[in-house]
Amino acid sequence: MENGLFDRVEGDANVYRWSEQTQLEKGDSIVAGYMSELSDYTRISVTQNNLQELKEIWDQWGNETKQLFYGNYGDLPYLLDVQVDEHLFRALAQFWNPTYNCFTFGEVDLVPTVEEYTALLHCPRFQSDRIYSRAACVPAFWKKLMTITGMSEQWITARIKEKGECKCISWDALKGLILTHPDETKKVDIFALSLYGLMVFPRALGYVDEATTDLFHQLGKGVTSVPAILAETFRSLSACRKAGGGSFDWVPLLGIWGAIGYIPLLMLRQHGLKQFVPVTHGLAQSEFVYRGADYKKKVSEISSAWNKTCRLKGIAISPATTLEYVEWRGRRTSDNIPKPSVEGARPIEEYLRVMPSELKIMKQEFERKNLELEKRIAKLKEEKMYLSLDVDAPKMEVEKERKEKRKIEEDRDDLKEHYKKVQVSLKRARKEVQEGRTRAEYWERKLQEMQSQNLALEEENKGLKSKVTELGRSLWWHRSHDSTGELHQSRGQVKERDHVMGEAVAQIREVAEYVRDLAIRADVLSLMYGSSSDIG
Repeated sequence: MENGLFDRVEGDANVYRWSEQTQLEKGDSIVAGYMSELSDYTRISVTQNNLQELKEIWDQWGNETKQLFYGNYGDLPYLLDVQVDEHLFRALAQFWNPTYNCFTFGEVDLVPTVEEYTALLHCPRFQSDRIYSRAACVPAFWKKLMTITGMSEQWITARIKEKGECKCISWDALKGLILTHPDETKKVDIFALSLYGLMVFPRALGYVDEATTDLFHQLGKGVTSVPAILAETFRSLSACRKAGGGSFDWVPLLGIWGAIGYIPLLMLRQHGLKQFVPVTHGLAQSEFVYRGADYKKKVSEISSAWNKTCRLKGIAISPATTLEYVEWRGRRTSDNIPKPSVEGARPIEEYLRVMPSELKIMKQEFERKNLELEKRIAKLKEEKMYLSLDVDAPKMEVEKERKEKRKIEEDRDDLKEHYKKVQVSLKRARKEVQEGRTRAEYWERKLQEMQSQNLALEEENKGLKSKVTELGRSLWWHRSHDSTGELHQSRGQVKERDHVMGEAVAQIREVAEYVRDLAIRADVLSLMYGSSSDIG
């Protein structure tokens, strides 16, 4: 819109002239001759999170806690009681016109509006002109969760999971905080985050993703979530029509994952105003996701545009259209919308595309998921094979090292056992050496005693020899005297002493030999003990 209309409340006539002139100059959303590529029918699988635990927690809260929630986050809990009608979704999705982002029923266009969503949520904290926009530098996921929950970094990081391309935190972790958190305000904040993550912006079943947390983190600053919810509604419906299928996880209601165009001037009749030609140029190319190099610039431009809005001041009249609108509506190109028969009015059911049976749809869905699983399994098997090849080499090396370590330990144990035996043998040998030394000392003393006795005997023998000589002489002199018996007795004593001395000398030699043998064995054991100590 021209700068002259920014930040002002304009009358119906001024906006009417500006809109039709701009549409005339720039052209329509798509040109004549456009061939639709949409499928003939839309397959929708209504898969949603189990919200029963959220309902039970809400029902257990007292009126004071509920009023605190209403004051901060509006009437969001009422959506817990809304039942999802799969057949209604399937029927309505076929009438979604992605070219103009509206439902087209014959000659009438209907658009979900910001005003309707604002009234539905009824949140007093929302400021209508403060919209959510994805920041260029988004704080880390764990930092946002720390601010919302009041928990520590360690607690948060331990519970963050990877689901596909996004980071998430599980509902189980958040539920535990809701039930046990001592801070009543934090408890309400975590419950509201769970509602947004599981019901309004579901991404992975049972988890709240990072994009939802980024939006929720800005709600405390007066930012309204309505345009974000409305944008995701448009994007989801367009995705269903363009892909020929889609998934409504509860009610996917702008952009936490992307952005899309919205034409407020297309719904004037819904507010009881005169409908004129809206500006639609470039609308078909308005959708983009938050990926790539240019999306941040586009987000910045959109945020700036919301700071310069223009409101229409009109007088409510009975629904009417301008002639220019009727002409434009008749010649515009819509995108594969079911049209009524020219033969006359018929029930609305006949306007719907012929669709396969529920069983066939389920079968097709099962086959599609089965094929995806088979591809994923094949990919995982291939990755497993490569991983096993990568693991086998170090595994073999580790096994080799283990065997070597085991052998070294066995050798060490053998050496320890041998060392123990050597110590026992050495101790025994030392004992034997000690005993040998004791015996040697004993026999040395005995030897000394025997030597002393031998000396005494020799002295005595000399004396006896002298005495024998003297007796011999006396024999000659005393022939008459009988001294033969005394002589024999003396000779017997001499022989007996000679025999005793011979035995003593023999025993002394044996002891000397034994002591020498023990000394040799002690030297050998000392050498063995020294070698064993070096090895240990």
